[in-house]
Amino acid sequence: MARNFFVTGTDTDAGKTLISEALLLKAAQQGLRTIGLKPLAAGAAMTETGLQNDDAQKLRQAATEKLPYEQVNPVVLEPPIAPHIAAAQAGRRLTVSRLAGFVRGAMMTPADLRIVEGAGGWLVPLNERECLNGLAKELDLGVILVVGLKLGCLNHALLTARMIAADGLRLVGWIASEIEPDMPVRDENLTTLQAMLPAPCLGFVPYNAGITANEAAEYLHLPA
Repeated sequence: MARNFFVTGTDTDAGKTLISEALLLKAAQQGLRTIGLKPLAAGAAMTETGLQNDDAQKLRQAATEKLPYEQVNPVVLEPPIAPHIAAAQAGRRLTVSRLAGFVRGAMMTPADLRIVEGAGGWLVPLNERECLNGLAKELDLGVILVVGLKLGCLNHALLTARMIAADGLRLVGWIASEIEPDMPVRDENLTTLQAMLPAPCLGFVPYNAGITANEAAEYLHLPA
């Protein structure tokens, strides 16, 4: 049975893309067919074939099933700002139903594991009424939380976990991503997260400015 997961983070730059890549590579090492999707991305550069987001390209390359870029990242916005603001500036409107339609189409491709990476944190606005968490709800996806280890991460992680539960979704696991060198009392923070988050820890990726997704995969376990 295929496993479909939504990867969210405690904040922007928590390490979602590195972890999503690493999970795709870990699954491929176990002989699984994989798909990586980034349905919404803000922050892109113009290429010969149009706007493309670097994170979406990384997911596309890490997956075993090479979908067209337009399926991996159907909504791409140029400025690296809040997506609903970038969309308004471009005269576009973001909705959960439209994003869900794109993802459902891509998920028709046979695969054993599918990773849908979010944008920013759990409650990134799409419009005046909807946030990106609605996409995970609409698709009924298990959630993987990437905790970017820094001062404040305990509050961010616990609040996000509560919101995931309030939305009726299952937090299948969390991954600690050390995004700052020499974090004070790092181990104590990890101990607190292990005690208070209502899901298993799927790995801890230590700080390394040049770490690759292949290297990060060595620290991870796939969710059940």
